[in-house]
Amino acid sequence: MSLDRSSISSRVSALFASHFFGVGLFLPFFPVVLGFRGLTAAEIGFVLGIGTIARIAASPLLSNLSDRTGQRRLSILIYALAAAVFIGLYFLPLGLVFLSIAVIGYMVMNAPVVPLSDAYALDVQRNTGADYARMRLWGSAGFVVASIVGGSLAAEATSWLIVVAVGLASLATGAVAMSLPRQKRRKAPGGSEKESGTGAGDDDKDTPFKSVWFWPLLVVLGLYQASHSAFYGFGTLYWQAMDVPDFAIGLLWATGVAAEIALFTVAGKVAQRFDPPVFLLAAGTAATVRWLLFPFAETVPAMAALQTLHGLSFGAAHLGAVAILARVVPSRWAGTGQGLLATSVGIQMAIGLSISGALYEINPNWPFFLMAVIAAIGTLLTLALTPMLRRRMAAE
Repeated sequence: MSLDRSSISSRVSALFASHFFGVGLFLPFFPVVLGFRGLTAAEIGFVLGIGTIARIAASPLLSNLSDRTGQRRLSILIYALAAAVFIGLYFLPLGLVFLSIAVIGYMVMNAPVVPLSDAYALDVQRNTGADYARMRLWGSAGFVVASIVGGSLAAEATSWLIVVAVGLASLATGAVAMSLPRQKRRKAPGGSEKESGTGAGDDDKDTPFKSVWFWPLLVVLGLYQASHSAFYGFGTLYWQAMDVPDFAIGLLWATGVAAEIALFTVAGKVAQRFDPPVFLLAAGTAATVRWLLFPFAETVPAMAALQTLHGLSFGAAHLGAVAILARVVPSRWAGTGQGLLATSVGIQMAIGLSISGALYEINPNWPFFLMAVIAAIGTLLTLALTPMLRRRMAAE
C-alpha cells in the first residue's frame, strides 16, 4: 500500500508540476511575447481581458461537464491537448483575430485543469492517506522554475521558445493525467464503493449547490485570494517606485513562494491538530498584518520578512478552502466545487484589480490598506461561519 501511495503521490505531484510550469511561463511572460509579435498594449490588454472573463466562466462549466461524464482523468487529457492545440495557433501567420483565438482558447481550456487536478488529488488523499499539500507544493515549485526559465527566454529572438514550452507543458500534463489510476470515492449509503466521478449516485441529492449557505461560503473563500489582487497587480511597480533593484524584486517574489512551499511541506501534520477553518483564520490574520504593514516596509529585509507571510496568507487560505470544499461537496462533484471556487476567486480578483488600479493612481499605499480591510472582513466572516462549517463537515 505504501508503495502504491508513493507511486500515485509522485504522479499527482508531476501533474501539478507540469501544469504550473506552463502557467508560470504564460502568466508573467505571454504579454511580452505578444508585444514581440506586434500587438499594442491596448490589444494585449483586450485579448488577455477577454481571455480572463472567458476563463472565469469556463472553469465551473467544464469542471461540471467532467463530473457529469465521470471521466476526470480523460477530461484533463482532453482539455490539456486542446490547450496545446490552441497555443499552437500562435505560429500561424493569420493576424490578430486568430492570435486572439489562440490565447483565449488556451486560457479557456486551461481553466478546469487545476480544479480537476485538485479533486483527483483529494480523492488520492482520502483513499491512500497521501498528503495533498505535499503533492500540491510541486505546482508551486514548477511555477518558480518556469519563472527562472521564462526570464532567460524573454527576448525577441527566443520568445517563441516560451510558446513552445507552454504547449509542451500542456502535453505533459495530459500524458501524466492518463498515467494516473482510477480512484474510488467514499462508500455509498448502501455500503458499496463507487468509482470517483462515475455514474449518478445517492450523493447527487446531497450536493450543496442548491443550498443557501453554500454561496456566501464561496464568496468568503474567494475573499482570501482576492486580498492579494493589489499585490499581484501592483506589487512590482510599487517596489520599483521605491528603487528596489529588479534582482531584489525577483528574490522577494521567490521568498513568498518559498514560504508557501514550506507550509505545504508541513501542512499535513498541522492539519492533524487543526481543522480547515483554523487554516482560514490564520490566513486572514496573516494577510491583514501583511497588507497593513506593506507600505511601511522601506528596506529589502523588511519587505522579505513580510513576504514570508505569503505562506499563510495564500498557502493556508488555499489549503483551508480546498479542504472545506472536499468535506462539504460529495466527491462525485468535487471538480465542480473546486471550479466554482476558482470562479469566485477570479471574479473577486478582477474586481480587486480594477479598484486597486484606481486607488493606486491616487495614492500607491491605499490599495494595500484596502487589501488589509478585505482580509479582516474575510476573517470576521469566517469566525461567524465556523460553527456552521464544523457542523456541515461533521455531517459529512
